[in-house]
Amino acid sequence: MSGWYYLMAQLPALPSDTEIPLPVTEDYFYDLCSRFMDKKSLKILRSLSLEPPRENVRIGSTFVESWYSWERQLRISLAIIRARRMNKSFSTDSLSFPADVQQTARTACGFDSPLESEIFLNNARMEMMSRLGPSDGFSTDAVFAYALKLKLLIRIRKFNEEAGVSSYRKIYEKILENSVRTA
Repeated sequence: MSGWYYLMAQLPALPSDTEIPLPVTEDYFYDLCSRFMDKKSLKILRSLSLEPPRENVRIGSTFVESWYSWERQLRISLAIIRARRMNKSFSTDSLSFPADVQQTARTACGFDSPLESEIFLNNARMEMMSRLGPSDGFSTDAVFAYALKLKLLIRIRKFNEEAGVSSYRKIYEKILENSVRTA
């Protein structure tokens, strides 16, 4: 227990404001964790991803398994909505998701700006991590929650509206070029 206390006590609070620089890097975080965590927990920590496995798998962490389940449901809900908008079929046999997951997906798809949608989804993910997170702030799951929050904050800070618009235009131009060649 004391090892967890020292680890968590050394981790700075993560700012939700994307204008504020992160007080810790992933490398620093992993290095610090490697001094206090056992090999099994460290292996789970290093395997954490914002993209959950497609199938439910035992991770060894109640928090991570719950988070992956919620994120998987959100991603599938987003895919269903996007497929319907493009008049594409999407097999939803035996899929049933909680109303809050479906509402989050609908709201995210309602934004005109992809950046606004991503910011909304990022905030929804942070909120869900807080709800699913452990009540014990000095546990393995607390470290995993911190790691996932850090990954989310790093990801959202990489978004840049100008670069996104530029990338969109390049992709769109390629699509137009390919459609002209095949016509």
